Amino acid sequence: MPAKRLSVVVTRRLPEAVETRMKELFDVELRDPDTRMTREELGEAMRRADVLVPTITDQIDAGLLAQAGDRLKLIANYGAGVDHIDVASARQRGILVSNTPGVVTDDTADMAMALMLAVTRRIPEGLAEMQAGEWHGWSPMAHLGARIGGKRLGILGMGRIGQAVARRARAFGLQIHYHNRKRLRPEIEEEVEATYWESLDQMVARMDILSVNCPHTPATFHLMNARRLKLMKPTSVIVNTSRGEVIDENALTRGLRQGEIAGAGLDVFEHGHEVNPRLRALPNVVLLPHMGSATLEGRIEMGEKVIINIKTFQDGHRPPDQVLPGML
Repeated sequence: MPAKRLSVVVTRRLPEAVETRMKELFDVELRDPDTRMTREELGEAMRRADVLVPTITDQIDAGLLAQAGDRLKLIANYGAGVDHIDVASARQRGILVSNTPGVVTDDTADMAMALMLAVTRRIPEGLAEMQAGEWHGWSPMAHLGARIGGKRLGILGMGRIGQAVARRARAFGLQIHYHNRKRLRPEIEEEVEATYWESLDQMVARMDILSVNCPHTPATFHLMNARRLKLMKPTSVIVNTSRGEVIDENALTRGLRQGEIAGAGLDVFEHGHEVNPRLRALPNVVLLPHMGSATLEGRIEMGEKVIINIKTFQDGHRPPDQVLPGML
């Protein structure tokens, strides 16, 4: 007899190609319309599914996991970050957790570079002027931004994405500096001509651009706090394409308003989609709606990784992208 198909609940709409393949392989329940599940809906889904496929918009804490019952055996997260999942509590309940690492590395690194250029070259200001029909011709002193070639780029978090940012930045003539939990191997440092700083404080104080590329963990929460933000040069720019919680958003807003920091490019925010209104009002800030990984190719590849993790689990093996407590 054929093996029983796994019951899979997907919490958000995914690319059509991914959903089609899931329907071929599993007894899948898709989300339509594409709205965020309430906590009650999420709890019900966890009780009726063998496998849950959540996204970053689903907060799966110990309390929710306690309601899951005995059926749920795998949380196959659609995304690399798992700070929205209590991995330790899941493991205690015998629920495996997997993610999709490495898929959107290049997409996110591209967005980090785009934000650096957008802030330093004042692209949104020029775009707004053109769209409003307020441009009256070229002037030698109009729209002056800053050249990034020759500037110092400090990368906070030198994992896959941080290294991809470094490679791109080198092509733009930036000097690469980084702070990381562990120093990179000499051959990687040599490849991107990167200088390691053991002290984050000392690095931050000397950079022209700071790119935040580390995950959100208890150790990185408000890593860029008010004290550390004050160390930045008044001509410096900060870019964040990782997790909003790494930066104290209120302190950043104050620093930008008071001219202590020249500008910021943010794709993520401390409180999800609830962005500080004072931050939105600043002309020296470029804000994007968490678009760093938003390419069709990346979304499909993420789905393919989810499917591989579920299929491998179904075949009685450990998912290749299993996440263990303390891994990230």
